[in-house]
Amino acid sequence: MIKVGIVGGTGYTGVELLRLLAQHPAVQLVAITSRGDAGTAVSSMFPSLRRRLNLQFEDPASANLQACDVVFFATPNGVAMQQAPTLLDVGVRVIDLAADFRLSNVAEWNQWYGTQHCSPEWVAQAVYGLPEYHRADIRNARLVANPGCYPTAVQLGFMPLLEAGVVELDHLVADAKSGVSGAGRKAEISSLFSEAADNFKAYGVPGHRHLPEIRQGLSRMAGNPVGLTFVPHLTPLIRGIHATLYARINTKSTVDFQAIFEKRYQNEPFVDVLPPGSHPDTRSVRAANTCRIAVHRPQEGNVLVVLSVIDNLVKGAAGQAVQNMNIMFGLPETEGLRQLAVFP
Repeated sequence: MIKVGIVGGTGYTGVELLRLLAQHPAVQLVAITSRGDAGTAVSSMFPSLRRRLNLQFEDPASANLQACDVVFFATPNGVAMQQAPTLLDVGVRVIDLAADFRLSNVAEWNQWYGTQHCSPEWVAQAVYGLPEYHRADIRNARLVANPGCYPTAVQLGFMPLLEAGVVELDHLVADAKSGVSGAGRKAEISSLFSEAADNFKAYGVPGHRHLPEIRQGLSRMAGNPVGLTFVPHLTPLIRGIHATLYARINTKSTVDFQAIFEKRYQNEPFVDVLPPGSHPDTRSVRAANTCRIAVHRPQEGNVLVVLSVIDNLVKGAAGQAVQNMNIMFGLPETEGLRQLAVFP
């Protein structure tokens, strides 16, 4: 059994990790930390876990995380970079669901996150945890930087086109929408029901923190820098991300774009390329570790439109983290992640 610890188990991502790991046949949950809720039974805070999880939240200062095989950090940005090195130094493997180790350029991280990175030596050793692109590196990783939710949907949508070299790199556009759970469980006016319900708005247009992460990943896939316009939106949903992606075709030869996607993802257990003409919706992936993709070429013009949907808490966070853990420990990639989407 894999002995697992979770740092920061009270947020939406933390409880999603608990839901998935409590059902995982190869996992033993041994420690869950929360500084503010130490001593509280997990099932008291989350009744959905009653009779499945008999643990209490512990203070991170006293929890025996060093006895774990792997520790997940479901914490705000800036926490893992302070606490993870101590665990890594004694051989514990770490999966960080925040952004602390996602950007390879530390100076760029400092700029976008407004603070000084305190573990730059570990940034160079971290593996970016997008399994569909970095699977081989994840297998031997000691530290995995789990991708953000927007970056997961956008990169999976663009990846086949960039690898095939069939679109212009200077004019990529990602128009993405997220449910309110993407903002976390903290008290914030913009996430209040009366603020978010019956409303729809863009935000972060001058520059969102996920922009450099997406740009970094797409540039790796393309083998060259990319020009990307990324605009996120908040929708009155609890879960879900819908990314509408635009790319200009750079070839006049006949290309079967549907076939490019089907071939690229034919062996990927968590990417579903839909038939031509499809329009995936967020409820088709709710609570599932699945990305559904459809590719369109409107009026047979020179612009491709790719539709990519995920559950931001699962394939966009906790589910992808468990997928990474499976790869790291040599388990079947789908272990503990075979749940179907919830409908309605």
